[in-house]
Amino acid sequence: MNTFNQIDINSFNQRGVTTEIIENQITKFKTGFPFVILEKPATPDDGIVVLPQQSVEELSALFERESKNYSIIKFVPASGAASRMFKNLFTFLETYRGTKEENVLLLHDSDKNSAGYCIQNINKFAFYNDLFERMQKDGLNLTSVIEEDDFTTLVSYILLSKGLNYGSLPKGLLKFHNYIDYSRTAFEEHMAEGAAYACDSKGIVRIHFTISPEHIEPFLELIQLVKPRYSKTLGVNYDITYSIQKPSTDTIAVDIDNNPFRDEKNTLVFRPGGHGALIENLNDLNNDIVFIKNIDNIVPDKIRGTTYLYKKAIGGLLIKLQHKIHTFLRQLDVRCDIELIEEVSRFAKSELFIQFPEEYAKYSLEQKQDCLKLKLNRPIRICGMVKNQGEPGGGPFWLRNLSDSISLQIVESSQVNLNDSSQKNIFSTSTHFNPVDLVCGISNYKGESFDLRNYIDQSTGFISIKSKDGRNLKAQELPGLWNGAMAEWISIFIEVPLITFNPVKTINDLLRDEHQ
Repeated sequence: MNTFNQIDINSFNQRGVTTEIIENQITKFKTGFPFVILEKPATPDDGIVVLPQQSVEELSALFERESKNYSIIKFVPASGAASRMFKNLFTFLETYRGTKEENVLLLHDSDKNSAGYCIQNINKFAFYNDLFERMQKDGLNLTSVIEEDDFTTLVSYILLSKGLNYGSLPKGLLKFHNYIDYSRTAFEEHMAEGAAYACDSKGIVRIHFTISPEHIEPFLELIQLVKPRYSKTLGVNYDITYSIQKPSTDTIAVDIDNNPFRDEKNTLVFRPGGHGALIENLNDLNNDIVFIKNIDNIVPDKIRGTTYLYKKAIGGLLIKLQHKIHTFLRQLDVRCDIELIEEVSRFAKSELFIQFPEEYAKYSLEQKQDCLKLKLNRPIRICGMVKNQGEPGGGPFWLRNLSDSISLQIVESSQVNLNDSSQKNIFSTSTHFNPVDLVCGISNYKGESFDLRNYIDQSTGFISIKSKDGRNLKAQELPGLWNGAMAEWISIFIEVPLITFNPVKTINDLLRDEHQ
């Protein structure tokens, strides 16, 4: 047991956590998180559904007909600053000396990930006019700055507070795309996209963003400014809400010896619990259907048609499957005959990819009834999957669970023991990638909201090494939102076209054709 003083305990209470929770987190630092056990990759032959074009169109049409009967919201994780997006430019500021040799190399650098490539194409960015005007206020001419090879000034005005301050803003507030007479931030693009599939029968589009406390004010200012424009041009009304990551989901940091880490003021240090903490924010929503998409995976209007089609298609599939699930659950409440049990079992296996224990065949009808109700009465998610093009991140796999059953899961590389050759081989043979393109059903067959916290695999998560005040510390992340936090959900994986996945991980990604 660790010794905590009254100041520590008061800080726990303010965060909404108990000493027991903190002790459990410290225990996990000591024991570590077990690696997941990969059984095999999910593929179009086993675990990923490839819809014929006719089915895509039929499901999209079904969604358009039926969606008005549901409360729908778009949930966009958008917390945190975009500093990692500008890593190459921050490095440039630290290392650039302004020599002629450097400038020659800079202006001829063909590496599309480099600072030089960014500078060469500065006029192609949607924030170019804002940058020009901001520098003009300080008596600087952007064109002249470039002609004079004053690249330090140029990059400083992109990143730092004297200019656009993009190095400290969230991605949602960055200008992503140009249009004829204006440009759009990522927040605005999600507003435009949401109008296509998150609009109810009254013409209300509901979008919920998760943001950081320090970004609330500029976020609200932007929404207040642009909401009238999109309401008018798209013929909808917006109900835009936001939340911050709850302090209760932060995790305590420890030193290398797994003792609570204290800063120079002897105060305990806590760190955000990662995107898995957002299951709490998701759980607070009171809606039937939730579309989830990352803030940076957004494209301009001109190539959004396929995205709209497949968003509606996976939404239609959710409605179709959820209707079947709810119908069967109501029947199982009042019936327990062999005909119904066999019909529901076939549906669960063939359409929901639910695996039953080996002894299921020997269960009595009543035991099968209980098992089916337990397996079906839970949240459901339809997850778009794109063919793997070498992008980092999670993928779809069949996992062997602690109970020795297998289920479909989205897995990150950090969860896999890559020192085990068989596990590494399974991970490397995955054919698809998770682009965080989900639609979720979070209401049960009685019309009640599920408590999503009951469907988390608490044994997942990971530990990383960070630093503070020049000292190393260990940080702990909670089960990822679409990994362990949804591990006990019904999961359906659907192949979607690669064009629906166009994330902006670095500033130079905005120079790709899809974002121009």
